[in-house]
Amino acid sequence: MTARTLVIKVTAGKDDPERCGQALTVAATALASGVAVSLWLAAEAAWLAVPGGADDIVLPHSPPLGDLLASIVAGGTVTLCTQCAARRDIGPGDVIEGIRIGGAPPPPTLVGAIARAVGSTRVVGDGPSEDTPAPSLARAPGGPAAGRPARRGDLITAWVC
Repeated sequence: MTARTLVIKVTAGKDDPERCGQALTVAATALASGVAVSLWLAAEAAWLAVPGGADDIVLPHSPPLGDLLASIVAGGTVTLCTQCAARRDIGPGDVIEGIRIGGAPPPPTLVGAIARAVGSTRVVGDGPSEDTPAPSLARAPGGPAAGRPARRGDLITAWVC
């Protein structure tokens, strides 16, 4: 069976509660379904990494975003973009336990960095189709066999909100 990882980059926070809620709901649902999840917090979503940050976002008819985030931290990986944290003066001591601050270079290399972080070399979703290797990832170092072309089993699903 092919292992799949859902990588979600969320950039919305209080500025767009619905997009933020969609990202957290998809991530939490995927985890509950047994899918590995890597959530990346960038831009205004950086504030989610601070204790109480998700609790400040109210989205009617949605589970509390703080509860969704807590389940993602407990069962998946959550990474706060280094540059986004620095721009907001958020340091390692300011974030929720279990959330790490990690490098996230600017696009288009961001997807490649995510793929390397989870050990994959393919992307589907808001990028090339499942049958088309992403050019920037086709020989992404850090994959299952670093430097080799992507193979069907090297599937990573990326969703950007």
